[in-house]
Amino acid sequence: MSSPTLSVVVPCYNEAENIGPMVARLEASLQGIAWEAIFVDDNSPDGSWRIARQIADGDPRIRCIRRVGRRGLASACVEGMLSSSAEYVAVIDGDLQHDESLLPRMLETLRRGEADIAVGSRHVGGGAATEGFSALRSRISDGGKALAQIILPVPVADPMSGFFMLRRDLIEDMAPRLTNRGFKILLDILLSARRKLRVVELPYVFRPRLAGESKLDATVLIEFLTLLLDKATGGFLPLRFLSFALVGGIGLVVHLAVLSQALHVLPFAGAQWLASFVAMTVNFWLNNRITFSDARLRRKALWRGLLLFYVVCGIGVAANVGVASLLLRDELANWGVAGAAGALLTLVWNYAVSATLVWRAR
Repeated sequence: MSSPTLSVVVPCYNEAENIGPMVARLEASLQGIAWEAIFVDDNSPDGSWRIARQIADGDPRIRCIRRVGRRGLASACVEGMLSSSAEYVAVIDGDLQHDESLLPRMLETLRRGEADIAVGSRHVGGGAATEGFSALRSRISDGGKALAQIILPVPVADPMSGFFMLRRDLIEDMAPRLTNRGFKILLDILLSARRKLRVVELPYVFRPRLAGESKLDATVLIEFLTLLLDKATGGFLPLRFLSFALVGGIGLVVHLAVLSQALHVLPFAGAQWLASFVAMTVNFWLNNRITFSDARLRRKALWRGLLLFYVVCGIGVAANVGVASLLLRDELANWGVAGAAGALLTLVWNYAVSATLVWRAR
C-alpha cells in the first residue's frame, strides 16, 4: 500500500469513549482522501489505547502508539507526526471538540500553496468557543493568547489552538528545535521556525465535550509562560529549570503570605519555618504536575516523593531561615526582604536535588 496523503494525529489520554466516534467522524469527513489516523496514547488508565488497537485490527487506516513512561500532549503530537510518511499531517484533539469536517478545507489550502500552516481558529470571523469553553478555560485561553501575541513573529488570532495542519517535511525540519513540553504545540512550532511561517486561520465552532475530562487547568498557564520564556531567551536556561523557577515564584508568594500572617502569633524563625513548609508543599504539587510531568509521581510514590522533597528542601530551609534571620537581626532588611532573600537562596539547590533524587528527571 502507498503512503496516505494525510495523517491525522490524535493525542489522547482517558478518551476511550471518544475513539470510536472520532474514527467514524474522520471517515465521514475525509471521503475521497487517502488518510490515516494515528492515536498517540499516554498509557491511559481507561484503556484508550486498547480501543484504538481493536479498531485498527479491522481498519488498516488506524494506528496506535502507546507511550509508557512518557507523557505530555506536545511530545505526543510530535511523536505522532514524526511516525507518519504522509505528505501532510494534522493534529486534532481526541475529545471531539474540534470540527473534523474542516480537515478537507485545511488540506486544500495547503495544496494550493496558500499557507505553510492551516489553523482551525475560534477567534476569526465565523469561529466561536462559547459552546465548548467553561469560564475558567476561557480565561486561561485568553490569558495565554495575550501572552503569546507579544512575542509571536506572525499575527495569529488563535495561537492556543490544538487543531492545525502542515506539511510533514516542515515538522521534520524543525523537530530538533521544538521543546516538546506543555500543551500548546502550535505555539512551539510558530516560535521554533527559522522563518516567518504563512498562517491561514479557518473558522470553526468549538464543541462541548461529550465524554472524558478536560486536561486544561490553571497550571497550563505556567507551562505556557515557561515556553515563552524559553523562546524569548533563546534557550539560555534549561526549560525545566525555568519551569521550576516559575513554580518557585508562586511558592515565594505563598511563603510571604503565610509569613505575614504567622508573624502575628509566632517569632520570626518559627513563622519562617511554617511559611517554608506550606510553600514546599505547594511547590511539590505544582512541580509534580508541571515541571516533572513526564516523571509524575503517583499513589505510594507520590507520598514517598513528598517526604523526600521535605527532607532535601529542609536543608535549604535551614539555610533560608539562617540567612533571613541574620539579615533581620543586623537590620540589613525588613521581614519581607529577609524572607524573600532566604527563600531565593535555596532555588538552585532545590532544583538540583529534586531533579536527581525526587523525580530522577530524564
